[in-house]
Amino acid sequence: MTLLRDRDLARAFDDAAPAYDLLTALNPGYRTDLLRSARRLRLSEKGAGLHVLDLGCGTGASTRALLKAAPAARITAVDASAGMLRRALAKPWPGRVRFQHLTAEELAMAEQGPFDAVFAAYLFRNVTDPDQILASVRSSLRPGGRLAVHEYSLSGSAIHRAVWTAVCQGVIIPAGTLTGDPNLYRHLRRSVLDFDSAPQFAERLARAGFTGVRTLPVGGWQTGIAHTFLARNTAAGATEHTA
Repeated sequence: MTLLRDRDLARAFDDAAPAYDLLTALNPGYRTDLLRSARRLRLSEKGAGLHVLDLGCGTGASTRALLKAAPAARITAVDASAGMLRRALAKPWPGRVRFQHLTAEELAMAEQGPFDAVFAAYLFRNVTDPDQILASVRSSLRPGGRLAVHEYSLSGSAIHRAVWTAVCQGVIIPAGTLTGDPNLYRHLRRSVLDFDSAPQFAERLARAGFTGVRTLPVGGWQTGIAHTFLARNTAAGATEHTA
C-alpha cells in the first residue's frame, strides 16, 4: 500500500472523525498513555504562566491529556484535519485552550509561539518530512523548552513488528472498516512499519539539535511498539536513551 500523504491523509482523517473517539476507546490504555506522556513533560506549577502547543491534536484526546497534566497552562492545539477539529471543538474546554486549523508544515509561518513546551502525539509518522517539522518545532520553542513525542515507533525487534502486524490485521483494520473508511487504518499499519525505530527517531531528534533526548516505553500491549520521546531545546547536552 502507498502511504497517504498531505491532503489525502487529511481527507482520510476527516472521513474517520465521526467514529475516531469510539475506535481509540477500544485501545486499552489509549488515554492513560497519552496522559502519562503529557505528564512526562514535567511542567512546573501545573503549567501556570506557560504556553504549550499540542501539535496534531486530532479530536482533542492529547489536548485533554495536556490539560490534566498542566491545568493552569495556556494551550494552543492545531491539526490539519478540519473534521477532527470539528469533533474537538464540540467538546467543552476552558477559555485558555484554543484550536486552529493548521498543518505541522504551516506552524513556523503561522508565528504561534514561542512555546514553553510542545506535545506531539501520533504525528511524525504522518508527515512527509519529519526533519523539517522538527526544525520548525525547535524554532518555535523557547530556549530550554521541552518536547514530548508520543508515537508508534517500533523497538526494532522482529517480535514487536510481528505483534503490530497481527493487531492491525486482526483488530485495527477490521474495526476501521466498520466506519466505512478502512484506508486510514491500512495507512496506520504501513506507516508504523515504515517509520523510524525508536533508536532511529531518538537519533533524528539529536540531529535536529535537541538535547537530553530520552526514550521511554509505553506499557501494556504496546510495549516495544509505542514510546515517549523527551528532549529539550538547548544549545548543548548529552543524549540519553532509556528503553
